[in-house]
Amino acid sequence: MQQPPFKPESLMMSHGYQPELSEGAIKCPIFQTSTFVFRSAEEGKAYFELAYGLREPEQGEAPGLIYSRLNNPDLEILENRLCLWDQAEDCAVFESGMSAISTAMLTFLKPGDVLLYSSPLYGGTSHFITEVLTKFGIEIQPFAPGESATHIQQRAEREGWGERLAMVHIETPANPTNVQIDIRAMRELADRWGTEERPVYLAVDNTYMGPLWQHPLRHGADLVLYSATKYIAGHSDVIAGACLGSAELLKEIKALRTFLGNMAGPWTGWLLMRSLETLKVRMEQQCRNAREVARFLQQHPKVENVHYLGLLTESDGEEYRIYREQCEAPGAMLSFEIHGGEKEAFAFLNHLKLAKLAVSLGSTESLAQHPASMTHAGIPAEERERMGITERLLRLSVGVEHAQDLIWDLEQALEQVG
Repeated sequence: MQQPPFKPESLMMSHGYQPELSEGAIKCPIFQTSTFVFRSAEEGKAYFELAYGLREPEQGEAPGLIYSRLNNPDLEILENRLCLWDQAEDCAVFESGMSAISTAMLTFLKPGDVLLYSSPLYGGTSHFITEVLTKFGIEIQPFAPGESATHIQQRAEREGWGERLAMVHIETPANPTNVQIDIRAMRELADRWGTEERPVYLAVDNTYMGPLWQHPLRHGADLVLYSATKYIAGHSDVIAGACLGSAELLKEIKALRTFLGNMAGPWTGWLLMRSLETLKVRMEQQCRNAREVARFLQQHPKVENVHYLGLLTESDGEEYRIYREQCEAPGAMLSFEIHGGEKEAFAFLNHLKLAKLAVSLGSTESLAQHPASMTHAGIPAEERERMGITERLLRLSVGVEHAQDLIWDLEQALEQVG
């Protein structure tokens, strides 16, 4: 019988690992080592030639192990497995999501370039763009999710920065409002200003949807970015990030990663490999729970609006179209506006019993937080209001608990709101 192509969830147990090379251990060991021994001086020379790009690899030749700042078995196997979900050619794993994002940006942006980015973004990304990149002479141009690609293009022509556009960075759905951005439209916009000699790269932060519910590379993205801390790790016990894309682009990103020294270590790599084995079952359960929680909140008299992709209908127009074309499922992230303001929002948060009052997302436990005073506190108040991040907005990351237990917890906390 001919073997069919196995699905990613099946390959997460074994892909890229040969037990016979590790004393038959069924799981990849933790290669807690800084350096690796060469069998000969000639082998060492050959490894360094490939590592520094001094020559192209011969047919069937793969980079050898040199030093854990360059490569490590745990890191390499992890990167191979992550590629399967997004059907990417290559992957680079970092010690945090912010190091993945910042390294990708620093690789392809130089003084005088323009970065176009969606707003809102995760607070850390927003701060890096506005407070750090600008120090290096990089011009930044934000756009709202509701702003069409045509309008952005007209603005670029009118204001004269289109010719200097070097990268488009988007986060879709937006954190924490769940507003979506059309990836294909952003691809067309990037191509409008890019040339063969000077391409404009499109990077998509896919943390909110994880590797399961949205695949940006299939819709025209050059790079897909993750805070692997979230769904990929999924247990609130490791910090990591990942960047995926073509082998050509990842070669440049990995080169800068080597010299910044922000690659993931073997322990992080091992923990993420462990988590990948249950990624699909975790995310599927979280999505099922989120659908039920969203329906409950939508009907509650103390809740004003619920922002969840699973509640979109044809009457939502463009948002519904993007969701149907771009997403595999609605995910497990939702936000909602409670009647009142900060006082009422805090009363709700302070009375939760099962869900935890904490930032982050994508973990097995449900997490609730107040974006305006927590993750997005660094954004000026008037700008937060424009983004829809009001004092009455709450964000909920739905975990794997029983849905009815979560609903009971949310209901009793809402009862405490005046």
